[in-house]
Amino acid sequence: MMIAPMLDIHPDMLSKWTRLHDRANAPAVNDLPDREKIRQLERENRELRQVNGILRKASAYFAQVELDRQFRP
Repeated sequence: MMIAPMLDIHPDMLSKWTRLHDRANAPAVNDLPDREKIRQLERENRELRQVNGILRKASAYFAQVELDRQFRP
């Protein structure tokens, strides 16, 4: 049994509404899945932690060099 005549509309109109509804509720193609977003953020976080560690060690090294230079007889 067809639904369009029961709703007193043309079958093409019902088809058009259905396509519009499906398109409006479909996930965006360019959206990354949550798992991929999390994976990218974890990778970025790991890289930033490594850079921070390197900068922290370099800062401590240069601070120690400066202290040694100031207190050298």
